[in-house]
Amino acid sequence: MSADLAGHIEDTKLSEALSERYIAYAMSTIMSRSLPDVRDGLKPVHRRLIYAMQQLRLDPTSGFKKCARVVGDVIGKFHPHGDASVYEALVRLAQDFAVRYPLVEGQGNFGSIDGDGAAAMRYTESRLTEVAKALLDGIEHDAVDFRPTYDGEDAEPVVLPGAFPNLLANGAAGIAVGMATSIPPHNAAEICRAARYLIDRPEATTAELVGLMPGPDFPTGGVMIEEPEAIIRAYETGRGSFRTRARWTVEQGRFGTWVIVVTEMPYQVQKSRLIEQIAELMEQKKLPLLGDVRDESTTDIRLILEPKTKGCEPEVLMETLFRATGLESRFSLNMNVLSGDRVPRVLGLREVIRAWLDHRHEVLMRSQQHRLAAVERRLEILAGFLAVYLNLDEVIRIVREEDEPKQALMAAFSLSELQADSVLNMRLRSLRRLEEMEIRKEHDGLSQEKSGILGLLGSESLRWKRIGKELVATEKKFGSGALGARRTEIAAPPKPVDISAALQADREPLTVLLSREGWIRAVRGHGVDLEAQKFKEGDAAYLDVECQSTDRLCLMASGGRVFTLRASDLPRGRGFGQPVRVLADLPQDEQAEMLFPASGEGRRLLVSSAGRGLIVKDDDLLAEKRTGKQVLTLRESEKAFACVAVSGTHVLMLGENRRLVIFPIEQVPEMARGLGVALQKYKEAGVGVRDVRVFSLSDGMVWQEGTKLRTSGDLEGWLGKRADVGKTAPLWMTRKG
Repeated sequence: MSADLAGHIEDTKLSEALSERYIAYAMSTIMSRSLPDVRDGLKPVHRRLIYAMQQLRLDPTSGFKKCARVVGDVIGKFHPHGDASVYEALVRLAQDFAVRYPLVEGQGNFGSIDGDGAAAMRYTESRLTEVAKALLDGIEHDAVDFRPTYDGEDAEPVVLPGAFPNLLANGAAGIAVGMATSIPPHNAAEICRAARYLIDRPEATTAELVGLMPGPDFPTGGVMIEEPEAIIRAYETGRGSFRTRARWTVEQGRFGTWVIVVTEMPYQVQKSRLIEQIAELMEQKKLPLLGDVRDESTTDIRLILEPKTKGCEPEVLMETLFRATGLESRFSLNMNVLSGDRVPRVLGLREVIRAWLDHRHEVLMRSQQHRLAAVERRLEILAGFLAVYLNLDEVIRIVREEDEPKQALMAAFSLSELQADSVLNMRLRSLRRLEEMEIRKEHDGLSQEKSGILGLLGSESLRWKRIGKELVATEKKFGSGALGARRTEIAAPPKPVDISAALQADREPLTVLLSREGWIRAVRGHGVDLEAQKFKEGDAAYLDVECQSTDRLCLMASGGRVFTLRASDLPRGRGFGQPVRVLADLPQDEQAEMLFPASGEGRRLLVSSAGRGLIVKDDDLLAEKRTGKQVLTLRESEKAFACVAVSGTHVLMLGENRRLVIFPIEQVPEMARGLGVALQKYKEAGVGVRDVRVFSLSDGMVWQEGTKLRTSGDLEGWLGKRADVGKTAPLWMTRKG
């Protein structure tokens, strides 16, 4: 830095400075850490690990070296990050339960499916596998570009040649800034077959490719039960999810007893954590059909699930476990990768395979051009040898007598500089007659090879035919035996299993109480005396609903968002319960307005304070996530006013302006979510709904408890259409009694 810049301060807007630096950080995370390259399926840390191990000559036939040595080389030469993160990446590449086709062969403790960590890097050893060797195949033949390392002292590959379809075969997962990737593992033989099909039929559809590779193939096995249409749609768009279940069998015992034996787990589900989860649910009495759980696993998984009674059906027991535990899980598909031009984008299955094939085509072109240059150079040298063999005495004389033998040889025999250097560097014992015959044989062989390379470089069809043969070899090498056999079964989605009857024994009546301060709890029984219930000082009862312990409750907030709570999850006992915001992500500026059980078959009329509404099915109100579901869309200064069960033929709307209108329920549209339609119009600004009811006009209605029944004749004068202003309500609606 020059002296005149010392102490110089330049004013910059904080927003601009932060934006510039955050964008630089985001791009670094996306390009250099989190997203894999579509061509070799590797992130930079994995690519550097494999390349560093190749530099250490840790090929599959060599001995093992300490992982500490490998990690040291990686962080010292290529990857200036923490040794713990690099070792963690190396360990994962060696775990056969985490990676479908391990790239590293480990010796020592590399962790377990129970979540146990690997031993320290000073104790473990590693070397490359045949899969990693295939990824590196051709790297010494100028098949890929190299770039300087971070310190400029060495060079590293930008991408590996990738003769193995690593991205799809091993999958990938990562979280960058503003984007993420999640790709499940697949079967390598199926990928190769799909790739060959795409070579033969470049216009092949995703459905045709899925016919050859029907879905993920997880290293831990399991059963995938996703709908075929959903699988095709996910691969078409690059986004979706796959539902997988544990593999289980029934093992019969004595006297009619039986147990469930789980032999394969869903991918990335830790067995020890799963057992803890099942035990916790058993303590909370949320698995009433399960009597005991035992882990009898050795090197193979053997998880024993014992029913409480032998009269229970195994399918019903497993259905309760699938719904409540990690024995069933979903794996997300988000094929967000760095394309060949290093731009992050979400690709479909066809685009991913096409990008890999295009990379293999480029690798073939570059390696053949490199080989052609080497062949031509050798042919030039051999031509020089053959030229001087006819005049060996003259060559010896020139070497002995001339001051500049190189120039003299070039002039005497019309040699190039390369040929003259080669002749001068020739050993004396190479001047035998036999050597001349071998040189002529080598020259003829290389000439034939050159002709073949030129033909290959000049014909695109020959190149794709060559790539097809490579795919066949890859399929044969990695698609057979224990490593290549498919592990995950692709099964049809199971038929729905009714578990309500089995759970009836654990069904009990509850009354759920929600206080004004937002504390929620469940009290056993119905007909609870609310005045006898205790609340925190300054708090009181706000909402109460009678339900069963197996019910799901819908909590509607003032902002139109609906949250789903399981009655069995609510705290019980003599305490004050717990804040409802612990169970649902209720915004701080909103409060609970309605609480009701979702029947699953009913419908609800949702009404805003401005008099708009819509009918929603109970199923559309349910949302199995803490953030809930925005069902009723509201405008500024509006809030959710009512959520009424649709159990009649007409809707009664009473405004704050004492205007009343009654209209048929059929005039209200049924929607999954939205702003709704006008149910009653108000001419005055700021006027809203005062009361909403749904009733059967033929049966009449009781306005308040203890008052007489109002028949259709009493209400006839207020019948109208939806969105009417209405008429002035009768006095019995605006006074008590």
